[in-house]
Amino acid sequence: MSGVTTLSLLVVLIVGTVVGALVGLVLGGTITHFSLLAIVAGLVATIAATIARNVLVFREIGVGPSDAAIPTIVLLYAGIASVVGSLAGLEVALLLHEPFPVWIGALAGLLSSILMGLLMITYHMHCDRPVRK
Repeated sequence: MSGVTTLSLLVVLIVGTVVGALVGLVLGGTITHFSLLAIVAGLVATIAATIARNVLVFREIGVGPSDAAIPTIVLLYAGIASVVGSLAGLEVALLLHEPFPVWIGALAGLLSSILMGLLMITYHMHCDRPVRK
């Protein structure tokens, strides 16, 4: 099961970073507020990474349990993880003195994807645990 977890995390991190960078590149000229750009890039990256993970890992490769029925609370936590990761990515970009839209988008996508990956691991560990009577 650890191989599936590693593969899932790699897919989430790579897709999230690339999609975040692409969103930052595309929307960098239209959205002038860096915080709004970071949140949009992180949210789109998190959604794209989750879709890519479900399609590639569970439907195409056929390993692991299916995530067809995701509880509403997990979706809420994913949104919160996306906003927090996005703003953290913006802060990292500003600390590195690289406030370019591509860097902001890439870091927002990466950190949002990391938080989403941690959320997925926690959710699966909780669901896979046997129920005590």
